[in-house]
Amino acid sequence: MTDFSGNAQSMSLVAFSAVATITLLLCVMTGPDRDDLDEFYTGYSSLSPMRNGLAIAGDYISAATVLGTTGVVALCGYDGIVLALSTVLSLMLLMFLLAEPLRNAGRFTMGDVLARRMPGRGVRVAACAVTLAALVPLMLVQLAGTGQLLAFILGFSSDSLKTGCVIGLGVLMISYAAIGGMKGTALIQMLKMVMLLGSGAVVALMMLRRFDWDPGALFDTAAQQSGVGSAFLQSGLQFAGSPYPRLDMIASQLAIVLGGGVLPHITMRMYTATGARQVRRSMSWAVSSVALFVLVITVVGFGATALIGREAIAGEDPRGNTAYLLGSRAAFGADISTAESLLFTAVTTAIFLTVLASVAGMILACANSLAHDLFAARVRELSGHREMALARLSALAVGVPAILLATMVQHRSLQPLVTLSFTLGASAIAPALIYSLFWRRYTRAGLLWTLIGGSAVVLVLMPGTNLVSGSPAAAFPDADFNWFPFTTPGLVSVPAGFLLGWLGTVVSGRGKTDEQRREYESVEGWILAGAVRRGN
Repeated sequence: MTDFSGNAQSMSLVAFSAVATITLLLCVMTGPDRDDLDEFYTGYSSLSPMRNGLAIAGDYISAATVLGTTGVVALCGYDGIVLALSTVLSLMLLMFLLAEPLRNAGRFTMGDVLARRMPGRGVRVAACAVTLAALVPLMLVQLAGTGQLLAFILGFSSDSLKTGCVIGLGVLMISYAAIGGMKGTALIQMLKMVMLLGSGAVVALMMLRRFDWDPGALFDTAAQQSGVGSAFLQSGLQFAGSPYPRLDMIASQLAIVLGGGVLPHITMRMYTATGARQVRRSMSWAVSSVALFVLVITVVGFGATALIGREAIAGEDPRGNTAYLLGSRAAFGADISTAESLLFTAVTTAIFLTVLASVAGMILACANSLAHDLFAARVRELSGHREMALARLSALAVGVPAILLATMVQHRSLQPLVTLSFTLGASAIAPALIYSLFWRRYTRAGLLWTLIGGSAVVLVLMPGTNLVSGSPAAAFPDADFNWFPFTTPGLVSVPAGFLLGWLGTVVSGRGKTDEQRREYESVEGWILAGAVRRGN
């Protein structure tokens, strides 16, 4: 029941080729046709709330979410549901706390938001460095996982073919970002969400039909097939091998809830809204779409365990990254009709498109930050034509090393890279944005301490976790330099990020804090209420 027929493989290959061609053509057609920065960076804020909301959801739901979270649901049961709900909670936190102030204070990048109160090259350089540090690991995860995913779907095992897939898809993603800009990548994100939600909802309904539309029967059967009985429906499986499973669970959820929604490729979509009402409506669409997809992957994940068994899923991939595909295939039963083959092709194509769209959005966010924060801020009179050329060259400068690194890490565990990105978001980006947007006395020193210090704590602690070494599922399973007692560094690094921002502000002196308070009060109205939206 886990094998894919030659017919399904052929249909998937044709669909992948068609999607790659069509999406590239759409990027060419919708990309900026003039040297206009607003068109390249924000698409003239021309997207309706529904389309912008789907684009936000598309950026937020990466291949790591589709495959990795479904895998945790299938292998860990209750813990997987908590993980899936945490992704929704993170987006809701962005919606209710940060979305409107980000839209009011920002223009093109996170550096714009932070430099509103504290102009200066140092702030922009730090913002650019943290953007790259947070997003490049996620790019590697998407790209490196692509080879294994296509090999699994199409039935080939050659390492050279897997590497070829990584390189080919990487080139496509660079093209999307460089040619399409914000509008082109948004269009791909919308197409991805429609396909992902549509095909996933149909598979989830077919899964429920196998259990007579009784979710309770689905959960009970999954528990029986898990090999661990009732423990499958209780907390503790995900970090069962850790000396501190409860604290590891808290650290993991803390990193996802605080870090997931503030990653720069998500927050850049806030700047495309034309007003507070539009950003609220966009976020409503985004949260609703993500919540619906979380429901889908919960049903598919439990269904995969119920129909195939936890051991069979882990046998295909110890992390369960193939659970979404295996569950989709199992929902059809032993005999697959032509319509079901077409549906399965839609599922695989949606995942393929998810990889393309996710990395394109991340490359665009990194390229925008490099061009706008690092280069354009240094040259006062840089023309729009030159800045757009820089942004496109920056997409190449980010994408090529990412492709090369992805080919090097594709045979290792990618979980440390996912954890690194989310923990950097929670430990450096979240404290910097919260303090900058809401704390009157926050100073430049506090901001730099938050960004640099928070990132440094994560980068020091991360190599010592058992995700990197000291366990069979680690990135380096044969080595053991595991000295940090927790699986993820968030329990230490997140409080450290906030504490360093506070300390940096305190040591700045009373004169600096009073000066920042006065400056903040002069712009508080337009940051929090959008009374004025100033240019750069």
